[in-house]
Amino acid sequence: MAIQNRLPVALFLLRLSIFLVMFMWTVDKFLRPDHAASVFDHFYGLADMGQTIMYVVAALEMALLLAFILGIKRRISYGLVLLLHSASTFSSWYQYSHPFEGSNLLFFAAWPMLAACLMLYLLRDQDNLLTIPRMA
Repeated sequence: MAIQNRLPVALFLLRLSIFLVMFMWTVDKFLRPDHAASVFDHFYGLADMGQTIMYVVAALEMALLLAFILGIKRRISYGLVLLLHSASTFSSWYQYSHPFEGSNLLFFAAWPMLAACLMLYLLRDQDNLLTIPRMA
């Protein structure tokens, strides 16, 4: 199988797996807004984010993720996904500097996903499998 045939499949699988992770984080904001608010407070220093604000954040995030999975406005949607995951990854500096405390070792899984987000952004013009072409 030639690279021209494998690349679209590989990029789609990257997009699908990134979507799955971020989708679950978004669903968590809908189902457990108090938990999401505590995460925002702990990692981003954004205190007093109530349920209503979490629902708004989750709705905006869900709209972004739908655009992302469908390949709509790739420069913007892929870029915003990269930006969001970058913020999430870099805000966990304490966990990286204390990898063997509690479950901090799990935070290192964010780095390959960040690389995947960057790769997908850089190759966004080649990511055409199962996208909406007119809206790219």
